Amino acid sequence: MKIYTRRGDDGSTGLFHGGRVAKDETGPDAYGTVDEAVSALGVARAAAVGRLAEQILEVQRELFVVAAELATSPERRGMLEAGVSLTTSSMVVSLEQRIDEVEAERGLPSEFVVPGGSSAAAALDLARSIARRAERRAVTHVRQFAIEDSFVVPYLNRLADYLYVLARSAEAAWIPSRADPEEYG
Repeated sequence: MKIYTRRGDDGSTGLFHGGRVAKDETGPDAYGTVDEAVSALGVARAAAVGRLAEQILEVQRELFVVAAELATSPERRGMLEAGVSLTTSSMVVSLEQRIDEVEAERGLPSEFVVPGGSSAAAALDLARSIARRAERRAVTHVRQFAIEDSFVVPYLNRLADYLYVLARSAEAAWIPSRADPEEYG
């Protein structure tokens, strides 16, 4: 099997569980932006060490679930599997818990933050801004197809918040003295 198929040369793309749509339709636009976030998180993970690298990898894997849902025709949503190809409310709740943990451990900055405090933090901030764009694209997709039972938008909303607190945690100048800087890159 080759990496190229030529089927997309007409501007269409295949969907998960079958069907083809134009590459610039709302679903491919949204899951393509999720893919960008996964890649940006890869850059962040390459700059991170220890626990932070593990936290980033966990999110990257969850984003595959989000992308699978967005890559499925609304008519075939019934074929999706919760937590595997369908974003769930428990995934959103889990992000909220992780945000709370980082906030409790690190606190939040009291002033505006200019990205770039460390390589890992800068990459996380880039991933956060891409996640916000993915959220906007997902809002358009969900609204266009009147998908009322999707947790993609809440997940992406919380994800951007989580990436913000992780970025602040990764900034070397912001790590409290009680923390091990190696733990957060």
